[in-house]
Amino acid sequence: MTCEAVYTPNSYKTDLKPVWCPGCGDFGVLNSLYRALADLKCEPHDTVVVSGIGCSSRLPGYVETYGFNSLHGRALPIATGVKLAAPDLTVVAVGGDGDGIAIGGNHFLHSARRNLDIAYIMMDNEIYGLTKGQAGPTTPIGDKTKSTTYGNPDEAVDPCALAIAFGASWVARGFSGDIKGTTELMKQAIAHKGFAFLNIMSPCVTWRGDDQFKELRAKTKVYARSGGRSLNVTEIIAEAARLLPTAKLEEVLA
Repeated sequence: MTCEAVYTPNSYKTDLKPVWCPGCGDFGVLNSLYRALADLKCEPHDTVVVSGIGCSSRLPGYVETYGFNSLHGRALPIATGVKLAAPDLTVVAVGGDGDGIAIGGNHFLHSARRNLDIAYIMMDNEIYGLTKGQAGPTTPIGDKTKSTTYGNPDEAVDPCALAIAFGASWVARGFSGDIKGTTELMKQAIAHKGFAFLNIMSPCVTWRGDDQFKELRAKTKVYARSGGRSLNVTEIIAEAARLLPTAKLEEVLA
């Protein structure tokens, strides 16, 4: 995975320009991935980025590695096939929360429990953005969307809690607006030997407005005490990461 060549984030950029909406959180995820690959000195010809379907699944086209934009919910089985056929390759699967937890939920389960050597990056915007704003698995209860006019009646699914329950050997949560923190988490996920799951909160400004971004930005300023050391929210242990998405803003800022 490493070599003597000198790589910079620009080394992994393609000629394709992202077509995401202005302000989309996925821009931050993409830039973090460029930086992580450069820091790890990943050879482009030895790296594969696989996606499903959705806004975030356009990402492989913007990365100068091998890439595969597959079917809805099928990023992980394709990534599994790549890793089995060529174990020496660095394999990164990417996609959205709907892609990975709804139609792709069964593949998420089995990939995690088998502890496949794959880094799975889920861009979580808590909505179905590409299909125009319907409630998804991670949409908070009570939220009004195109498909839940009177408020979402279902409790939101926590991707990190699922990954831990499924047996993933590395689990973390980040925020697309925290480029430095997310880059470090990506580096750990990609370098991890086993199934690494990184849930990145990636706000959809089109269908959820900028309130979600502002709230997440505020939460990155929250610090938790652990052994006398202050931790940024992107470093907080899985339990805290599990609780933060449902905490009231004034509570986490207290």
